[in-house]
This record gives sequence, structure tokens and C-alpha cells, in this order.
Amino acid sequence: MKLIETKDAAGCVLCHDITGIIKDVSKGPIFKKGHIVREEDIPALLDAGKEHIYVWEKDDTMLHENEAAEILCRICRGENLEQTLPSEGKIELISSCDGLLKINTQKMNAVNSIGRMMIASRFSDTAVKKGDKIAGMRVIPLVIEKEAMNKALETAGENPLFNVVPFKNKQFAIITTGSEVFKGRIKDTFTPVVIDKIKEAGGKVCNTQLVGDDQNDIKDAILKAVEDGAEAVVCTGGMSVDPDDCTPGAIKSASDEVITYGAPVLPGAMFMLGYIGKKAVSDAPVVPETRIPVMGLPGCVMYAKRTIFDLVLPRIMANDIITAADFNMMGEGGLCLNCDICVFPNCGFGKGR
Repeated sequence: MKLIETKDAAGCVLCHDITGIIKDVSKGPIFKKGHIVREEDIPALLDAGKEHIYVWEKDDTMLHENEAAEILCRICRGENLEQTLPSEGKIELISSCDGLLKINTQKMNAVNSIGRMMIASRFSDTAVKKGDKIAGMRVIPLVIEKEAMNKALETAGENPLFNVVPFKNKQFAIITTGSEVFKGRIKDTFTPVVIDKIKEAGGKVCNTQLVGDDQNDIKDAILKAVEDGAEAVVCTGGMSVDPDDCTPGAIKSASDEVITYGAPVLPGAMFMLGYIGKKAVSDAPVVPETRIPVMGLPGCVMYAKRTIFDLVLPRIMANDIITAADFNMMGEGGLCLNCDICVFPNCGFGKGR
């Protein structure tokens, strides 16, 4: 690539897009990379403020911005992602399904740390829909050394940095606890809220039960729901520390592993998660389908617009195993501001790392 005066550019090949901007009207390339400049193009180039332009001059040690963007795309693009064509040196990734976005954040930060190249994205572990823009990437200069892009490939490793895990058509059981509901003293207003949340996430409710304040009865109801085919169990009621609140003990008794009882999220501090099904041993991979999540929902889920349940549910829908470390990192961004007009998930709630 070499720099020449625009007035001398006739017959030369552009090695980058030339962008034209008309305020409040348009922004985009007026000439594309590879265009052979004609005499009649020169006034348009000058009108765009281009007194000098770069034209192509072969150099085996350098890569054009579009070629470098393709390498970044190769680093990033994993399952269920489509790419756009390069435009002005930039490529974007688009989700090809509804699912959970998973990002290797550490590797992405490492690539961005190399310099003169960038990857920008949505947050990991958030729900995305088919057609959503996931990430954009480009190099900063018009050309970059092959050596720099080889370093990016080496830094990223073999596995793509981005994947979208499709949501499963999960079957949920809802077990509503509390003697006041079980005995008909008050109407169950919690179950309809949970059903709506599950439907919003794309799941189905296969079983609903009312159970009194007895730990063994609640445990039996959980295990029976799993035996009958539930792929996830949600328990409502009895999640505080009152003497009659037996749900946490029942979840603990029914589960093979309790991940957390309590989370640094408001609303939702009293949330509980356990798994039924043995976790993987040694270096054997976890098979998510063999582990049934059992959740205990705090009362805030019944009345608050968005809570920890909204943060956890997409991961449950994608069979994404949630660890104690995941919950520990939820504090930053874990405070819902309860805005008058809720725009979740397009806000900061649950976006901390």
C-alpha cells in the first residue's frame, strides 16, 4: 500500500473503502475497496476531503484491514453465529438462533490487549434472539503486519471465543409451598407469575403442585416431579428463615449438590439452587442433561419486575451449569434500580463481571 495525491489516482486500485458522510442523511462508502479510480471519480474524492489516498501496493508482510478482520472473525465465530461481509474493515457476528451467549472473556481481553485490533461484544451469559448483533471486530490501521495477526491467533487458541447455545424446550415443575395456600386460606398468586416467566423464556410447565409446610412432603414432591419427567423444578414460598419455612431444607435434602443458598443480587438475595444428579468426577465432562436444577425462589419474584430469576433462567434454559463462583461474581451489576420504565435486558442489571 502506498500514499499518493488524489489528483494522480486515475487508474489506481483503492485498498480501502472511502466513506462519505452527509449529516442527518447518510454515512457509508462512496467507493469500495478494489475500485479502480477513474478521472471522473477524482472530484468526488476531493469533495469527501481526500487530498491523499492509499492505493494498493503488494507487500507480503502486511494484511489489508478486511483480510485482518476475517482472521479476527475466524478467532471469534463459534456455533450458531453468522458473519457479515467486511465493510470499511469491520465484520459483525449475528446470532442464528435464540439462545444463551457464551464468551471466553479472558481470551477476548487478551486479544484486545495485543493492540491495533479490537473485538466489542454484548455481555456473556445473556439471552439473545435470532438476528441479534453479537459482536463487531476490526483492526485499527488500514494495514497490519501478518505477524500481529498470527499473535492474535496464537493468543486465542483453537476454540472460538463466541458461541450461542440454543435454548432447550425445557419442561418445568412448579411446587408452591405454604400451609396458607395449601389449605385454601389465601389464593396462590405466585404460580401464575412463575408460569409467565417460564413461558417468556421459551419453557413449558408440565406440573404444578401445592404442598404444605412439611419438609419431607416438599422433598417428596420435588423427587416425584423429576420422576414424572420434569427437567427443572421451581419451588416458591418458605424461603426465608421463619420456623415454618421448610423449602430450603427440602431442596437441600432432595439435591445431590447445593450450589448456593443466597446470592449477591437485589431483588433475590434468598435464592437457592441445587442439582439432582451426580456431577462429573475427575476430568470427565459434565453432561448437563443428566443434572436437574432445583430452584427456590424468594418472595420478591412474585412482585418485582426483574429479579435474580430473570438472570438465572436463560442459563437454565440452555443447560448451562451454574457454579458457586458464577453467583459470587453477580454482586457487581446485581442491583436492580427498579426503573419506572423497565428496559431489561437492555440495562445494567446482571451485567457485572
